[in-house]
Amino acid sequence: MTPPSADLPDTQPASEPHVSGANTAQRSWWVLFLVGTLALLALLSSVFLWQKLSRIQEQLARQSADSGVQALEAKTWAKQAQETVKDSAARVALLEARLAEVASQRTQLEDLMQSLSRSRDENLLVDIESALRIAQQQALMTGSTEPLVAALQSAQKRVQRTVQPRLMPLARTLEKDLERINSLPGFDLPGLMLKLDEGVVLVDGLVLANAATSQQSRLSQQPEPLANATPISWWMAGLTRMGDEFKSLLRVSRIDSPEAALLSPEQAFFVRENIKLKLLNARLGLLARQKDGVRADLHASAILVRRYAEPQSRRTTQLLQLLEQTTEQVRTAEVPRIEASLTALSAAAAAR
Repeated sequence: MTPPSADLPDTQPASEPHVSGANTAQRSWWVLFLVGTLALLALLSSVFLWQKLSRIQEQLARQSADSGVQALEAKTWAKQAQETVKDSAARVALLEARLAEVASQRTQLEDLMQSLSRSRDENLLVDIESALRIAQQQALMTGSTEPLVAALQSAQKRVQRTVQPRLMPLARTLEKDLERINSLPGFDLPGLMLKLDEGVVLVDGLVLANAATSQQSRLSQQPEPLANATPISWWMAGLTRMGDEFKSLLRVSRIDSPEAALLSPEQAFFVRENIKLKLLNARLGLLARQKDGVRADLHASAILVRRYAEPQSRRTTQLLQLLEQTTEQVRTAEVPRIEASLTALSAAAAAR
């Protein structure tokens, strides 16, 4: 320390350092105050920042936890999605396999249906053709068009039920044949048989040319009765009868058919029987549907009747008219043919 004696002369100058020291202390205090304030502010800022950082950390922790949970859920979903994708892929593969199998089965079914359709159409055409041919044979055997009409109507209905465009020409052909057959006159077999029976009856009473000639000669030989004739004696009558006998030994007359006039009674019998046989053969020919033979027998019978029968006889005229009518009916009553329908069937079968 400085001695007091030494400090006495210097009193005024010594107060200035004290003031400066006070000012320095005051400034130090303010500095400390500022430093403390700054420290306090820094501390408060640190606390505030720490709290904020804590909240941020908590939020980040919560977000991290949520993210973890979401990640776990995402993994679970991803795993489920993978399983679903695998399951879907397996199902798609199975569906594709089934679809391919169904497509294959559909193709086979279509082929089978087409085959069945072709078989059904072919069987239909074969059945119709067989029915028509059988009906044609029945018509030829019976002489009736009813089997043909029934077969054509049945075939037309069956073709219309199929609804096949390629069978429409066949349906039109069947309809045309049906209309043509319906427009034809019917074949009256019982009526023709009855006429032939009537002809056989007429032949029994037929007057032949030799019988008519002998009858005319007998009539010409008989003396004409005289109204005012006087009775003659027996010897005169005997002479007259003897003269007539001598006249009958030689007779001159016109004979157009000598073979008919020269027939003996036995030959006349066989002529009638021959005509009957011709008519009976014609009757059997009608039953057998041999119309050419029937016409030939009827023509031969007419020739025999014109040759050996008496043309002026009423029975001869009736028999010739009956033979002509029967021949005309047999000629016009031809069994119709259905060749157009059979040709259309063949064309439809060949179009497959």
